[in-house]
Amino acid sequence: MGQVLEFVNIYKAFPGVQALQDVSFRADGGKVTALMGENGAGKSTLLKILSGDLRPDRGHVSFNGEVKHFMSPHQSLNSGISVIYQERQLINSMNVMENIFLEDMPGNKLGIINRSELKRRTQEIIDAFGLPIRPTDIVGNLSVAHQQMVEIMKAYRRDSAVIAFDEPTAPLTDKEITILFKLIRQLREQGRIILYVSHRIAEIFQITDEIVVLKDGRLVRTFNTPETTERELVRAMVGRDIGDTYANLKRNDKIGEALLEVKNLVTDYVHDVSFTLRRGEILGFAGLIGAGRTEVARAIFGVDPVHSGEIKLEGETVRFKSPRDAIARGIMLCPEDRKEQGLILQRSIRDNVTMPVLSQLRKGIFLDRKSETALAKEAVRKYSIRTPSVEMQVMQLSGGNQQKTILGRWTSEKIETKILILDEPTKGIDVGTKAEVYQMVCDFAKQGIGVIFISSELTEVLNVSDNIIVMHNGHITGRVSRAEATEENVLEMAMRI
Repeated sequence: MGQVLEFVNIYKAFPGVQALQDVSFRADGGKVTALMGENGAGKSTLLKILSGDLRPDRGHVSFNGEVKHFMSPHQSLNSGISVIYQERQLINSMNVMENIFLEDMPGNKLGIINRSELKRRTQEIIDAFGLPIRPTDIVGNLSVAHQQMVEIMKAYRRDSAVIAFDEPTAPLTDKEITILFKLIRQLREQGRIILYVSHRIAEIFQITDEIVVLKDGRLVRTFNTPETTERELVRAMVGRDIGDTYANLKRNDKIGEALLEVKNLVTDYVHDVSFTLRRGEILGFAGLIGAGRTEVARAIFGVDPVHSGEIKLEGETVRFKSPRDAIARGIMLCPEDRKEQGLILQRSIRDNVTMPVLSQLRKGIFLDRKSETALAKEAVRKYSIRTPSVEMQVMQLSGGNQQKTILGRWTSEKIETKILILDEPTKGIDVGTKAEVYQMVCDFAKQGIGVIFISSELTEVLNVSDNIIVMHNGHITGRVSRAEATEENVLEMAMRI
């Protein structure tokens, strides 16, 4: 008999939120079981219960017929369960091999680590993954994609019977996704229990055998993957037929004069980059991971130093020494890594939304808390942020609601936003919220805001943007309009050497 993992009548509540309500299902060894649902459906809460990070209010987890009440992640790991979260559990100051073997370093009885053995075993794992990294590389110096692969290698090394992946491909390149899917298929053939959470529907149909759909903390339906369709799955997730998301967008048809002109920009990461962004235009940036799209945004926003070239804002040459300078001139950035760079996770929605405008909310030496709360509530209303209160910590929100919180910050009535740079704005958010974000982007353009839209999902760049810049290896390799763009010609430009 194969291995079986069961969730039995699971309930979990947080202040003001019923996260899970009577959720029951089983996942069998030798299969990949997807957990699907909108942001806030309860997927991550379920995985945290499985890992021992959270304890259910009622119900239990059963593994191979044995009831489990995990009081800590250590107990879950010792039972053969590994959970790979969206938030990487790495120590950036340590190297790759130390992170992979952190709780099980090879050594002798005196506790002296055998570093040559540690390096050898780590190299074997790296070779199995086919990655261009070394055991001695400091994790904090690796790309986000390679950090994610180190996280996956940690779970692989443990040889766990149950492995749960929470949005594992969000930061990965196509090459790394291919490596991951090959690994998952190998684990499935070995009879492991695989749980897989992703908002990328194409992946679900490519890699999974069964799909469990959650909505508002309840299990609404299970599917055999080969027996369902994308449309049927989306309807179960969002409770409605969202139709053709891109065709339904209400776009801006009044693109104005030049707003931002970049000429021959050179930084440590990009070379001879030139483009123009106009008022009310959505300018997409396409390219493979490492192409230089994020680095262009960072240079414009005053994060990375500009060595040469010129940046003009409304016809005036500017040189921002810091993000503070860029914000003062109306340029706002929603960064790729919203948790690390975009939000203060331990602070409330109110604090995160009002952070840039606190000087405008003072009465003498004191903050006007009433005005501050009103501004945050307006952001919650405007962007449909799902929360019982503006006092809720941002870390307790789903990925989609965290992204909306950042948008609420940069587009409040207290800020004059001229240019909005969105770097991977839909990473880790569900299909229904993606549709909302796309329309928000179009609404920003209607207000005359110039939008720079960076995404690794080529389909959304092609369908949301008015015009598209394609980059490869720090250079611009092509420009096309939405009408001219196809996946084939954009990919060809993105891979140009």
